[in-house]
Amino acid sequence: MISKIKNLIHIIRKMSNFDEVNFKIGCSHFNLMKNLYPKVKKFSETSFKVYSQNGEDGFIDYLLFSLNIDKPKFIEIGIGTYKECNTRFLFERTGPEGLVIDYIENLEKKIKKNVHFWKGDLTVVNKMVNSENIINILENNNFDRNVDLFSLDIDGIDYWVLDKLPENFSKICVIEYNSIFGDQLEITVPNESNFTRKKYHFSHLCYGMSIKALIKKMNEKGFVFVGTNEFNNNAFFIQKKYQNNLGVDLPETIDLRKYTISNIRESRDKNGILNYLNKEERLKVIENCEVIDLSNQKNEKTTIRNLLNKQN
Repeated sequence: MISKIKNLIHIIRKMSNFDEVNFKIGCSHFNLMKNLYPKVKKFSETSFKVYSQNGEDGFIDYLLFSLNIDKPKFIEIGIGTYKECNTRFLFERTGPEGLVIDYIENLEKKIKKNVHFWKGDLTVVNKMVNSENIINILENNNFDRNVDLFSLDIDGIDYWVLDKLPENFSKICVIEYNSIFGDQLEITVPNESNFTRKKYHFSHLCYGMSIKALIKKMNEKGFVFVGTNEFNNNAFFIQKKYQNNLGVDLPETIDLRKYTISNIRESRDKNGILNYLNKEERLKVIENCEVIDLSNQKNEKTTIRNLLNKQN
């Protein structure tokens, strides 16, 4: 039944690229899904794209439904121009209170071109987020722990920003990770306040944290792992006290290999041109990059190559 609905919507979408059509299709889809969510056993079945990149709209809608949240108070860090992100559909659909953060010239002006800004209480902060300013940014914008949805995707020092947040800082979380780092390494890039993936390595591939590091940190913060999107670059979590609200089977975290399989080929050569490296080539090109080993409390600087050699 779910697959038939998705196929029908895909056909309709091909007829038009207008945002308004996508919005109406999204509303119709999620109204239908309310009757099907209680029967869903696989988190992956809830994937659906309206304005998100890789089906996050559907995953988020399922989690909000399961926690009985109709008008989510949200924070999203790393939004681009708000055209394609995790909370745009929620904002357009429910008119909630939200805080969005990125570091882009004329950010608020660009956001207003992509959404009906009058629909809700959306606060826009144009700053580069780092581990030293994240708490001040949240406090200065009156965001406390009473947050329903938190999304973090800054292609950089996400781990160190996450590390500064208090326990149970949101009911639901969507956090980016780097699948190129694989399932065994517990690593992140160094905590550099002005980190950009482009400057750190010409390939743009050495950024963020491994999924193993992310799950461990989120467990420490009071969250349980629910699953990932289809492209294996965003992971979903809920507070542990809400896990019994879910009807889906929660994944085992002993073997994380299937969450690091990704065919995304966004690597670049030294001239900044896409060169479409495969999985093995992607890891090889960044093996000498400096990372932080989080497998013990020392947080030592090392290289990916050294860590892989130790495993072998």
